[in-house]
Amino acid sequence: MAQIIAIASGKGGVGKSTTTANIGTALASMGKRVLLIDGDIGLRNLDVILGLQNEIVYDFYDVINEKCTFEQAIISDINGSGLSLLPPPQNVDISKVDSKKLGELIDKISPYYDYIFIDCPAGIHEGFMLMSQKATKALIIATPEIISVRDADMTVSKLEDLKFNEIYLIINKIRLDMVKSGEMLSVDDIINVIAVPLIGAVPEDKEIVRANNVGTPLVLNKKSRVGMAYTNIAKRITGQKVPILADKRKKFLGIF
Repeated sequence: MAQIIAIASGKGGVGKSTTTANIGTALASMGKRVLLIDGDIGLRNLDVILGLQNEIVYDFYDVINEKCTFEQAIISDINGSGLSLLPPPQNVDISKVDSKKLGELIDKISPYYDYIFIDCPAGIHEGFMLMSQKATKALIIATPEIISVRDADMTVSKLEDLKFNEIYLIINKIRLDMVKSGEMLSVDDIINVIAVPLIGAVPEDKEIVRANNVGTPLVLNKKSRVGMAYTNIAKRITGQKVPILADKRKKFLGIF
């Protein structure tokens, strides 16, 4: 059975979908069977980040309404890895999605994968509750901004109330120059507020925009510091003890 992990955030724009795509791609490159479920009904974008937008024929709404099988709706990575994507509907109101049927679908496909990551809508609202119903673990994405950190802290509190077994923090879009000048919160500042284990820290990099535009996750670039950060997060998810992000030149972060 798959580990089912919800990717959550207090606010939008923190890189949740980019993080989901890169961690999934990294795990697939390690030989894991990975399914990414895009939970942002009406606003899907994982397909674009993965370069699979032209492959979509059906979505999970079609599956639960018996218009197709789940095998027909799930899209395999065009590069032949163990990564797959289950897209959401584009023109369906969330209130029309049957929660029980969606949960049954996730249960049905779970035995076929090692990991299922659900890219949930921002915030802990109706969309999150619908999509995360089968998840027992959560990764919270936050950026080094006061608003993002505050929202992430509130999100963690709500997840704890929902009885999630494990909650981990990923700090995204870190700029070391701004941290040094005091213009951006440091990692220590953030983890002192959000009291859950840190599993990853990802630097800001303009290459992320290019990678997302061409549909090639940056984790595939072995020379990229961002790619290294996502790879290390993936390894830590599997239980390996590796650095959060090793960069001896700039001493960004050492061993966690």
